[in-house]
Amino acid sequence: MSEREAAKRATGGPAAKKTAAKKAPAKQTAAKKTADTKATAKKTATKTTTAKKAGPAAAKKTAAKKAAAKKAPAKITAKKAAKTPAQKPAAKKATGGTSTESQASKARRAARINEALAEVYYYAHPELDFENSFELLVATVLSAQTTDLRVNQTTPALFAAYPTPEDMAAANPEELEELIRPTGFFRSKAKSLLGLSAALRDNFGGEVPGTVDELVTLPGVGRKTAFVVLGNAFGVPGLTVDTHFGRLVRRWKLTEQTDAVKVEQEIDALLPKSEWTMFSHRTIFHGRRICHSRKPACGACPIAELCPSYGEGETDPEKAKKLLKYEMGGQPGQRLKPPADFPGQPAPPLPSRAPATGAAK
Repeated sequence: MSEREAAKRATGGPAAKKTAAKKAPAKQTAAKKTADTKATAKKTATKTTTAKKAGPAAAKKTAAKKAAAKKAPAKITAKKAAKTPAQKPAAKKATGGTSTESQASKARRAARINEALAEVYYYAHPELDFENSFELLVATVLSAQTTDLRVNQTTPALFAAYPTPEDMAAANPEELEELIRPTGFFRSKAKSLLGLSAALRDNFGGEVPGTVDELVTLPGVGRKTAFVVLGNAFGVPGLTVDTHFGRLVRRWKLTEQTDAVKVEQEIDALLPKSEWTMFSHRTIFHGRRICHSRKPACGACPIAELCPSYGEGETDPEKAKKLLKYEMGGQPGQRLKPPADFPGQPAPPLPSRAPATGAAK
């Protein structure tokens, strides 16, 4: 082998040079990629480290922003509250009245309600003016579909004209109708008054009988009217299940019945017989003054904590006060001649329907 060939082999010749040239850029590219990867890794590590360092501070800032966001509505609410008058805390609904409540539990609740009502309405009484059992019987018949106030304003002239059953039985129907016209349904009521007066005259010697069975035989007299007369003219205990009474005992969850006789039977079983008449008066007083049918004044109710239906009506105390009626609302009562212990003012008489003196004819 000549020296020139040996030199070529030693250097690799032209092919070797090309291979070396190719290998050199490859090595450089790999080196660059490695360098770039390391640089990227360093940057990522730097960002991660920075994020970790900044983490607590950022968290604090975020928490501060959230706290500020929460405080903003609170300030607005506080401003509104400052303008709104202070109110009493809302009463909670009383427990009880569920379908699984025992009879004993229901009786205990009824007793507590009765006691609370007795403290509030210590002056509860029949709200019809009367002097004897006959007047009470007539007034109760007239009270259907009208207020006791309107009856009390009507009966003075009626009893002045017909003081006894015999007198009323002999009355001229048209004249009787005219006297009782202010109570409404005057024709049907006049028919009942003429019929019951004649029955008292003919069957009971002109006296009002003292039993339920006898009273309900009179025209226009049902169990409700009979118990009003018995409880207040004869001292015989009984429940007066009128619309107010039925509404309230259902709101108190003492019964679910809507039939008056069934309501009477279920409430009879919850209270001592001696309490029946006064419980009726207290319940009716409460229904007429506070626990109204359409909008009860829950926010002004003195026995709200005992009522499982609290919240059905107006709960704002100031608004509820405006819903109170009669003496509870600073107004006159229903009787022209109320009992001595009545805390309100007597009702005014019925304005005369006669033309004023000196009026043009």
